[in-house]
Amino acid sequence: METKVKVFHWLPRIICILAILLVSLFALDSFAPGLTIWQQLGAFFIHLIPSFVLVAFLIVAWKWELAGAIIFIVTGLILSVLIYSINYNRLHSVGKSLGIVAIIATPFILAGILFLISYLLKKKNNTERAINTTG
Repeated sequence: METKVKVFHWLPRIICILAILLVSLFALDSFAPGLTIWQQLGAFFIHLIPSFVLVAFLIVAWKWELAGAIIFIVTGLILSVLIYSINYNRLHSVGKSLGIVAIIATPFILAGILFLISYLLKKKNNTERAINTTG
């Protein structure tokens, strides 16, 4: 595999893993004083549901890059709208809301674009390889 193809193969996967870890950090706010350990663990796992869904998306993307590209671009766009509206209603600040969107949702859009580029590069290489072996 050519170096360029390797970079575009691994980069979206690494970005997704890091972004999922970031989203998972928000589950730590479920630990609060005054709750039993079972209540805290229950809340923790409920807060991890988005991370589990994102891991499932990553598994799909790992196997089928084109499907992963579509899934992550759509997920990032939906997250952008949701995160912006929630934070704008709380903060009443366009700048802060956009900053939060940039931190949380943009990595998923970027990963989706990189999955698409990886898919297209591999498709191009396979087509060129087929032409070279038959020609």
